[in-house]
Amino acid sequence: MLSMFFFFLPGPQKLPQVEFTCTKALLCVCHTFVQKFLHLVTTKTTVRLQRGNRMKRKLLIDVDTGVDDAQSIMLALASPDVEVLGITCCHGNTKLENVLKNTLRVLKVCNRLDIPVFRGCENPLLAKRRSAADYHGADGLGEVPDPKAPSLELLQKKNAVNAMIKIAKENSGEVTLVATAPLTNLAVAVELDPSFPKHLKALYIMGGNTESRGNTTVCGEFNFVADPEAAHIVLDRFTCPISIACWEFCCMRSLPWSFVDEWFSRKTEKAKFLKEISALSMKKARSPEYEKEITAGKGFNPCDLFAMAAAVDDTFITESEQVAVTVELMGAHTRGMMVLDYMELLEKKHKTSIIKNVDSEKLKKMLLSAVM
Repeated sequence: MLSMFFFFLPGPQKLPQVEFTCTKALLCVCHTFVQKFLHLVTTKTTVRLQRGNRMKRKLLIDVDTGVDDAQSIMLALASPDVEVLGITCCHGNTKLENVLKNTLRVLKVCNRLDIPVFRGCENPLLAKRRSAADYHGADGLGEVPDPKAPSLELLQKKNAVNAMIKIAKENSGEVTLVATAPLTNLAVAVELDPSFPKHLKALYIMGGNTESRGNTTVCGEFNFVADPEAAHIVLDRFTCPISIACWEFCCMRSLPWSFVDEWFSRKTEKAKFLKEISALSMKKARSPEYEKEITAGKGFNPCDLFAMAAAVDDTFITESEQVAVTVELMGAHTRGMMVLDYMELLEKKHKTSIIKNVDSEKLKKMLLSAVM
């Protein structure tokens, strides 16, 4: 286009004033056109590069892989804006050996066996080890064996606690830790290295309760009751931003059975896997005993998903409450119960964000994407 303009420009001979003025104007137009064209190309290229090199949200996931942990891991792996740096395993829903196997099975289904998996704490700090076999099955994944399950030889040599500390320090201020298990690994990490929490960007926890409604003891939620001392240490010594999806909140956000059917009906290996491992939990969730236990209407209650979705997407949480919290260690009926200090009698320097409401439709979209 520019060559056409210059082809029609007169030579060096003396030009009348009018012709000179026209030529000068034409040159100005050409110059302006070139500037705008280059600006447009540069801007589009810059935007494209920025999108391509966009910083992903770095996650470290601590699990006791049962059914809802598996669902949570799959949700995280399906998010294009998330990079999972590692998965640390802990006792909880089932014994540690099963947790390790289950985690690798989930990664296999997602074609992500490249993600490092670390062996963590086998037992709580002081409490007797518990399990949730009645809900998750004896193996933690609905008692649906996989004869071609990945070998435990794929596990990393470094233990989970040291791995947590190392990953956090190497990515200081960038790592979001999602804890959907008893908090034993986290408590040992802060005991081993008191600076560990300072390197975290944020911590999201599924655990605890706010209305004294228990699911394991009269007043205690499973993850906190499974290791009360660990929960107490974490809530006392972690000063990074903490968000908690507690038991009662998760119950109030149970997924409608109609959506669960849609979720598991996708014709993919991921959906088939989730449907198989969730069958036992779904049967339990439909029982009169369980419906009486939870605080809302009928539906499927994948607790861990709420903490994970909040960690993956900042806009997922629509309402939260800032309050100092701790964990009761002594009560005959209240050991492991989360205590909210509304009167600020504990004089704690940091508060915790208790999730009160979320975008349920956004969660459904995430879950459908996770099985594609």
